[in-house]
Amino acid sequence: MPSHLHMICKAEGKVSLSDVLRDFKTFTSKNVISQIQEEPESRREWMLEYFSKACLHLKKKQNYKVWQDGNQTKEIFSTSFLYEKLEYIHNNPVQDLRI
Repeated sequence: MPSHLHMICKAEGKVSLSDVLRDFKTFTSKNVISQIQEEPESRREWMLEYFSKACLHLKKKQNYKVWQDGNQTKEIFSTSFLYEKLEYIHNNPVQDLRI
């Protein structure tokens, strides 16, 4: 997985973790596309084409797709498991995606 996101988050009340992740992806996707379209970005056409091509296989019509489908949620059930995941995130290598 060359580019991905790890995060620790909490869902409260009747909101599920799936709801939180769905809303996160929706919010960030809209903002990423908006920023690309509105800001003077030299790679604008390339990025918009890239996100547009990611929609070609979809049944539901949409213009851009920023996030891949699915996620790998893990419930944090203990303090030691929290620290294990926090350590993993901290030590996970970051790949420079600049072109």
